Amino acid sequence: MPAYDAGPVRIALLDPPSYSPVYDHHLAAALATRGHEVELVTSPFVFADPPVPDGYKRVELFLPLSGRLLRRSPRSPLRFVLKGAEYLPSVARLARRIHRTAPDVVHVQWLMLQRFDLRWLSRLRRDRPVVLTAHNVLPHAGEAHERQRRAIYSAFDRIVVHTRSGAEQLARFGVPAERVVRIPHGTFDAPRATAIEPPSGRTLLFFGLIRHYKGLDVLVRALAGVPGARLVVAGDPLDPLAPIKALAEELGVADRIEWRLGYLPEEEVAALMREATLAVFPYRSTESASGALATALGHGRPAVVTDVGALGDTVRDFGAGLVVPPDDPEALAEACRQLLDDPAALARAFRGTEAARRGLSWDAIAEAHERLYSDLLARVRAG
Repeated sequence: MPAYDAGPVRIALLDPPSYSPVYDHHLAAALATRGHEVELVTSPFVFADPPVPDGYKRVELFLPLSGRLLRRSPRSPLRFVLKGAEYLPSVARLARRIHRTAPDVVHVQWLMLQRFDLRWLSRLRRDRPVVLTAHNVLPHAGEAHERQRRAIYSAFDRIVVHTRSGAEQLARFGVPAERVVRIPHGTFDAPRATAIEPPSGRTLLFFGLIRHYKGLDVLVRALAGVPGARLVVAGDPLDPLAPIKALAEELGVADRIEWRLGYLPEEEVAALMREATLAVFPYRSTESASGALATALGHGRPAVVTDVGALGDTVRDFGAGLVVPPDDPEALAEACRQLLDDPAALARAFRGTEAARRGLSWDAIAEAHERLYSDLLARVRAG
């Protein structure tokens, strides 16, 4: 049972667009293990089957039609039209369910249509504490609409961020420090039945959604300076790949790159991680944590990362790899060579991934959320 005076808490976790099903699952399961009653309210995940609930309830309340129709074509241009048509009915179902189930706390992981979401958020907040996890305080592409962001953040009683830079960004939006709670991103561990073997070989892995800000072109340039290494690029491209493939041809490294494009189910991710020697995250910028890095560390793969967002802090704190400046292919290549060419250094980084799995356990993360909920409910009960 929970160790806090509030006792078991009824928690509604909301991820309307189903942006982070693996994160949602780990958090919900860890909270349920600690004795809380958790309901994950979300939409169908169109890329694969979502994780099987473990001690919590999953309700696919949002976007049921588009979730079914887009299962085979998740990037179809029709998705925006279908989701827009389903928005209001989905919100109405949410309002009825919250009224019927009466959770103690509503914890929003992601919003759907931010300029409209404030209407139903304001109604929820009148009845119970409402929390937001700001996985990305700023959008990855373009500038934040400052007025809209200020309005969104003011609609919540507390805002969870994963990084120090995220907390700093919230301060720039005028969010008082006492309303911000920093809770790190947990590791996505390999399945318990899978033995984590130490890395070997010379395989570099670029893993996750492929966006310009993630710096794949920087890694392709660095690959030319890492003799004998191969690069596996695995993920769903949201930005054009033609310029990067042309760059690889120009640099003479195209034959050392393997492309595995599209969404990868969990069993393929595990195989991919076993094959990799190092995971490389050459991000140009981010203030958020990285689910892809959490996956690599959870599967025992050391990482070479740029010093942006939480990437550098996470790797440094646990000794799980090396950290380099962003947009520096020479430094990136040097770091990869250090770990690939020195078995002792690679072994130390592997031990660092073990430390990360202990330090970023989901039980510890659930306990931090538990303290947050307990504090909010104590304030509500005190009037």
